[in-house]
Amino acid sequence: MKVALMPEPGKMEIIERDIPEIKDNEVLVKIEHVGLCGSDLHYYEHGRIGDFIVKDPIVLGHESAGRVVKAGKNTEKLEVGDYITLEPGIPCGICEFCKTGRYNLCPDVEFLATPPYDGAFAEYLAYPENMCFKLPEGMDTVEGALIEPLSVGFHAANQADAKIGDTAVVLGAGCIGLATLMALMARGIKEVYMADLIDLRLNKAREIGATEVFNAKKVNAVEEVMKMTDGQGVDLVIDTAGSKITAQQTVELVKRGGKIVLVGMAADPVFKFDFGKLQAKEVLINTVFRYRNIYPSAIKAVGSDLIDIKQIVTDTFGFLEIKEAFDYNIENKDKTVKIVIDMNE
Repeated sequence: MKVALMPEPGKMEIIERDIPEIKDNEVLVKIEHVGLCGSDLHYYEHGRIGDFIVKDPIVLGHESAGRVVKAGKNTEKLEVGDYITLEPGIPCGICEFCKTGRYNLCPDVEFLATPPYDGAFAEYLAYPENMCFKLPEGMDTVEGALIEPLSVGFHAANQADAKIGDTAVVLGAGCIGLATLMALMARGIKEVYMADLIDLRLNKAREIGATEVFNAKKVNAVEEVMKMTDGQGVDLVIDTAGSKITAQQTVELVKRGGKIVLVGMAADPVFKFDFGKLQAKEVLINTVFRYRNIYPSAIKAVGSDLIDIKQIVTDTFGFLEIKEAFDYNIENKDKTVKIVIDMNE
């Protein structure tokens, strides 16, 4: 089979590997579509994300979906021919976090495309059945691959305890910001403001249904939101950008008694954070690390047409064009929101 290997940051080559053998509890998946994630781009461009450092050649890609072509003898739910999406983390199943349902915090999780584990930019993948989810009829593998970023948005909405009647600001209108917008709207929130630095992303947010959008290069987003809310701020502030500036802005934007959810990871520590103001507002702060127990509900939301996740896709590249896809995304951040790799081309 063909595999896209990153031998070192900035390089990508197509190599040949044997099709993997499956274990009794695994299925062999013919990968059809893989989303190009911001983490993939960080590893390709910089060779690291925080403490996760690329030390050896690695296969990237973790937003994936495909078709079952072989099933192990102990599998029970999936059959050859089923279209599925793969939840990219394989937890240990025995630690306190796994046993309490918080498996996203498992310290021994094997997460696709996170060093030292290879990812899904390969024609075939052997994967545990219990981390695969069948797609309903009418749902394709592009949508299946995008269940992964949508799940981050769902988890952010869950961590915010978002409910009908709330007002919200989402800082950052990239893939995760837009997925968060969709998740908030699916929970009945009608008033969502979004800020970003790129007009293309903001236009996407407006198309999806954001109440108002602000280009932070052109206007002071905090001032604009305060005008829109009569100086009160909003109930929920969700930072998906993960910059020092946006992290600090959450304090200014949140309403008294409101909630802040930090999703994007800042590259460096945020040194200036006004905890005194947060205490005076009695604000709750929550964080997001990936997601847990969300794939089934995210699939239902897309499969029932509650959410049109394909709206975030701006470009599609063939598998053999994967290096061009990475380079294009890095060089044209103002022209693309989400790239999907068609593994059949």
